[in-house]
Amino acid sequence: MRKKRTKGWIGVLLTAKKRAGACLLAGALLMMPAGCSTAQEPSEVQSILVEGQELAWLRSMDRKYAEEFSIDYYEGGYAWITIADSEHFLLVPEGGTVPDNPGKDVAVLKQPVENIYLSASAVMDMFVSMDGMDRLRFSSLREDGWYIPEAKKAMETGKLLYAGKYAAPDYERILAEGCGLAIENTMIYHAPQVKEQLERLGIPVLVDHSSYEREPLGRTEWIRLYGLLAGREKEAEAAFFAQAEAFEGVKAQVKENGQGKKAQVAFFYITSNGEVNIRKPSDYLPRMIELAGGSYVFPGEDDGSRASAMTIQMEEFYAQAKEADYLIYNSTVDGELQGLEDLLEKEGILKNFKAVEEGRVFCTTKDLYQSSMALGTIIFDLHEMLEGREENLTYFYRLDSHGQQAADDVHRVPLDRCFFGAGEPCSAEYTQRAPFNTCFFEAGHWEHSIWKIKHTGTGCF
Repeated sequence: MRKKRTKGWIGVLLTAKKRAGACLLAGALLMMPAGCSTAQEPSEVQSILVEGQELAWLRSMDRKYAEEFSIDYYEGGYAWITIADSEHFLLVPEGGTVPDNPGKDVAVLKQPVENIYLSASAVMDMFVSMDGMDRLRFSSLREDGWYIPEAKKAMETGKLLYAGKYAAPDYERILAEGCGLAIENTMIYHAPQVKEQLERLGIPVLVDHSSYEREPLGRTEWIRLYGLLAGREKEAEAAFFAQAEAFEGVKAQVKENGQGKKAQVAFFYITSNGEVNIRKPSDYLPRMIELAGGSYVFPGEDDGSRASAMTIQMEEFYAQAKEADYLIYNSTVDGELQGLEDLLEKEGILKNFKAVEEGRVFCTTKDLYQSSMALGTIIFDLHEMLEGREENLTYFYRLDSHGQQAADDVHRVPLDRCFFGAGEPCSAEYTQRAPFNTCFFEAGHWEHSIWKIKHTGTGCF
């Protein structure tokens, strides 16, 4: 199961000696100096009137990393939410009175916020992590578009319904079941008529800006906002600080290892017309590469643009990445690669790259971007990869030549051909997810590996 996988790598990351100190991290984060977190005082206290009485402002959420949202708490359980300094929401507690004239451009949300239409795939992992799936009702992805087991299962059972893509939602279906909120990603700005139509129909639209956060954990911290909306604040806090603990643990380990020469890393994918898509240096993934002890190979200054990626010509990619120590292919767009030949088929000139010649080419699993609550695992993976340790990777795997076999004679067994006990199908109850949707049997127990594991010849058919 998903949660079991997380526990597995944390067990590798934190030794028994470190665990006692690690549990103090949440408290340490709460006591950070003001310069380490965003300001607690709002720039402007909003005046909220309920039945002629002005509500007293209590406090602002003490965000640790996020900059793209803020929350101010008022007496009576009311909250004022600001997204990207431009969009405003007023959260009314269950049974509370809607304030007098909240404002023309202020969307009112009433707790509990239910029957949510989710059109921001990175947010699903947050609802799963805080046990808030019951607040969701509609999805902009079909079942086969989800890599999160809980989302797939919810769609299989009818608890989560497909309601059209972000640019063409099924308004009739959404309205029929009383949708309380549409959560969109920033692509909605390319279809402004959809946002306007939802709002005309009385459905508030919240645009998720977590992908614009400059700090990796700023992206994860958005779970605290969704925890407030879903009535799962305690669960959201616990999930966030668990990721912060793991993330900070790897950062401390990198610092402890010293400041030697950093390996150069290129993160990319090749488009259908032969160009190369790379992450901008200001994006959270290059930032994580740096924090894991590597150096992102593509230079560039912050141009102020909100875009997280850019496309360059193959000639420019060759000039900048030919001598990179590691190549990481982003499979989340066009699917996972099975071997090095698949990459070279896309562009043969890559065979001249240092990382290809020296066998340091890796591929991401296709669920990397949907796994927004796994940044602790991802930075751990990156650090392990840069240290030459691959046995505990979760979101990355090495690309070898087709048919190449490791010295210990290992091979992969497809999920649909792997069985537990007397022909019982392998499921999440018996194994953790691994890339290529594989499961394995070894020495009488279900195990998981990232891309290889010994096969004893028993249990898998």
